[in-house]
Amino acid sequence: MRKIAIFVTAIISVILFYFTIDAAFDVYRASWQMPQQTDKESLDHRLVLITQELDTPFWDKVSSGARNQAEKEGVTLEVWGSYGNNQENFLRQIEIAIYSKVDGIIVQGLDTDEFKELTKVKAASYGIPIITVANDVPSSESLRKTYVGSNQYFAGELIARQLIHDMGTTGEVILMLDSKQEYYQEQRINGIQDYLIEYPDINIIVADTEDAREQGIALTKDLLNRYPNVDAFVAVNSNFTEDIIEEIEKRSKVEPYHIYSFDDNSVSLSLLEQGKLDGMIEQSPTEMGERSVIQMVKWLKNDTVPLNLKGYLTDIRMVKAMDIE
Repeated sequence: MRKIAIFVTAIISVILFYFTIDAAFDVYRASWQMPQQTDKESLDHRLVLITQELDTPFWDKVSSGARNQAEKEGVTLEVWGSYGNNQENFLRQIEIAIYSKVDGIIVQGLDTDEFKELTKVKAASYGIPIITVANDVPSSESLRKTYVGSNQYFAGELIARQLIHDMGTTGEVILMLDSKQEYYQEQRINGIQDYLIEYPDINIIVADTEDAREQGIALTKDLLNRYPNVDAFVAVNSNFTEDIIEEIEKRSKVEPYHIYSFDDNSVSLSLLEQGKLDGMIEQSPTEMGERSVIQMVKWLKNDTVPLNLKGYLTDIRMVKAMDIE
């Protein structure tokens, strides 16, 4: 009886030993497969590009460049945003992206406390990197990883240089911007003013109002009444370009005036082609989209950490009507 018990115990021990070894090999085989799965998952990054100006020529080019580059990089990119500068909806889109735990957010910078709160506190708490594109905000106030876009200060210098070439070294110049005076507009103004400071006979008038068509027209009308001898207008916020020209045309021809703007407004190019603008800063929106995705992927793959806080600057140039004929 005792021998039978020993025999049965031995058989059970062998069976248990077999299953233990087999389970161990299963775990071993699984441990070899896991890194492959992780690598695959790490390549499938989900990025979001968010703008407050969907379906405009400028931002369509940014989106197109970003989509094409995302395909090359093997990452997923979605384009979100709002229409007509709807800031409330724009900020909501950013918040949704954060709570959705996307891997990275590429966003049009907005120099407001609400935007900075989202990018500095909420996105940071979720560990989501932010890259601003086209319009920047101060890095210390937003914790964005980098900026991809134009050197707005240099863009202001280019306009001031062209103004001197066209108008001469004497005259009155009105700079029109919106009352929010966002960071990119401040940079443009600083570039203009710093260049023109060398010309004491040029009188610079800075005027602002709400970024709305009615307010832009009303401000232009008031400025023309108060400064009847004004020589030049610069639409620092390019949304005012059409307002300036429309109000001038109600009174006289636009030819005596020197008028300058930027290409981030949908009508600027058309007005330049018609000869109603003397010059326009042409930016590189497609390149902005491409390079913003490149830098985000570098960050996510730890290829370039940290990114350059000063930003990655894209090409700009001054365009005259004769350049596009």
